[in-house]
Amino acid sequence: MTNTAAPPNPARTRAVMIADELRREIENGHFRPGDRLPSESELTRAHSVSRTVVREALGLLRSEGLVEARKGSGVFALDPANARRSQPFSDLDMERLSGVIELFELRSAFEIRAAGLAAARRSAQQIDAIVEANKAVSAEYENGGNTREADFAFHYAIAQATQNKRFPEFLALIRPGIVPRVELEAGSGTPRAYKPNTELVDEHMRIIDAIIDGDPARAEEAMKIHLEGSLSRYRDLLRKANG
Repeated sequence: MTNTAAPPNPARTRAVMIADELRREIENGHFRPGDRLPSESELTRAHSVSRTVVREALGLLRSEGLVEARKGSGVFALDPANARRSQPFSDLDMERLSGVIELFELRSAFEIRAAGLAAARRSAQQIDAIVEANKAVSAEYENGGNTREADFAFHYAIAQATQNKRFPEFLALIRPGIVPRVELEAGSGTPRAYKPNTELVDEHMRIIDAIIDGDPARAEEAMKIHLEGSLSRYRDLLRKANG
């Protein structure tokens, strides 16, 4: 396996990338609570994107409680500490295997349906975004990197292809659990090394094939196998930790 650095991830949507950049600036104190963020037109020029993309990025941050829009005044940063405390799922401990299992059980119900809707409703451009997302996952895996960010982008692209904005909004809401800041701990409290699913890219490809073919039932089955396989692996880890 090569040790060269992974190339920039082309899969992450422009809205997610802009939201990530603004999120870092808020959490690092570049924008303090009450500070006004750049206007839509300023962000549009800075990132060479449309206003629609900028609005989606700001919508992601609003769903996380990191910004608020004030009519006629703009978008303002909120206290990220308060945002984390007030968020739904804020008591979900993603540093523990039990917390991850809880989230995967929820994701299975939600994302299986998303895959079926994506297969029925996706546009050609959205298919391209999903395919590019999996290429980025593959690049991270082949280069020995952490696939979580790229994997989130893959699932987010599928959520967007449902043509129902609540699906990507919900993924953004639970994103901290999908892309945790720290690695999981075993029952002893010892940090575990990150180990990506060795079948990840192939499982994604089966989902992609069904979406390209416009086959909702097959897409749902492929997503079910993908997520429930991960759920099974975490349950095995929990059993071993408590065995």
